[in-house]
Amino acid sequence: MEEWAAACGVQRADGFQLTSEDGVDVSVMTTQDLAAESPVLFVPGEMILSSSRAVQEFGRLEAAEKLINGLNVSDQIRQFYLMLKILFEYEKGEESPWFPWLNSLPRYFSNGAAMTTFCYECLPPLVASLAMEERSNLMRMDVIKVPFLSEETKRNKDLIKWAFQIVYTRSFEVNDAPGDLRIVPMADMFNHGTDTEVALVYDDNGNCYARTTRDVPAGSPLRMSYGDPTNPSFLLARYGFVDESSPATFCKIMIPHINSQLKDIGYAHNRMLFYKDSGEVSEEVWDVLLFQILSSSNAARRREFYKAHINGDYETKQAFHQDFWPETSAKLKEHLDTFLRQLDELSAKVYGKNRNEHPRLPLIVKHNEFVRNTFLKVRDRYF
Repeated sequence: MEEWAAACGVQRADGFQLTSEDGVDVSVMTTQDLAAESPVLFVPGEMILSSSRAVQEFGRLEAAEKLINGLNVSDQIRQFYLMLKILFEYEKGEESPWFPWLNSLPRYFSNGAAMTTFCYECLPPLVASLAMEERSNLMRMDVIKVPFLSEETKRNKDLIKWAFQIVYTRSFEVNDAPGDLRIVPMADMFNHGTDTEVALVYDDNGNCYARTTRDVPAGSPLRMSYGDPTNPSFLLARYGFVDESSPATFCKIMIPHINSQLKDIGYAHNRMLFYKDSGEVSEEVWDVLLFQILSSSNAARRREFYKAHINGDYETKQAFHQDFWPETSAKLKEHLDTFLRQLDELSAKVYGKNRNEHPRLPLIVKHNEFVRNTFLKVRDRYF
């Protein structure tokens, strides 16, 4: 693959090196010091797989799109066309210009679409729902109406699943070209990091450049961002890894019906956070807990608190929090204890299970322990 990339015009900085600790997960490191804003990688536009280009190449597949839309995954049309491109090139075998890259790609995945039904039963509610959503997206990616794929490919569920996994774990939206998803061979070897070392940019001709975002000493990994670092549940469900460097995680307070006022107060998975190292609780958690208490007890004071929040009246908000501290702290403690018990129950399910039948269970246990340790930090800090 590296020889193919070089022959296609890929340029790498001195020190750019593919590496692997376990022989399975391949990542990028630098063997030389790199200054901030240094060019690390150049990939010509012709090598890049793009959902927009796939649409241009195949034309709009109205029958296939109608089927996809009917299965309630109309928001995944870009992924669908990129998946078709992968399958189209796969059918060419060694005649495909991308064959060396395709042949280098992983065969094993640990994300939500790859998990078993029992795996979902061992996950907390939020990440379980995200993982099952990935599986649902896979099941709805129906290629039966695609005229240029062979019947053998259309019937090959393992192949379709593999192509789906490649697209969903290696494609990223382009900031300068919203609506387009792209997979950049060689750049797709950058792992995710909370603290990133590189970022991808594109020029007007569609060529991709990776540049350092800060000074990077020799021996360091070169990583980019796959998404919000405070959402390890999404990273597990979509990409199949536990990001133990995540500084925080969603507090797991699940409210069935989220109205506009709750959103204004701060109810969002990337704002209601428990911090891993300090055990600190974000302001939004306290605000939402208090708003819930006021919603069930005092409508007039709830309106007053909401108004203070909207107007940025910090002193009034703090007075509310002081008045209702016993109630909000009790509600937080109840949530912590309930969720920790739930994690214990989930862990108990795993013991004695055959890891050959459920090879992703160790990863799930690792995720649950990460969440558990964060919750214990919060409990120790406040109680």
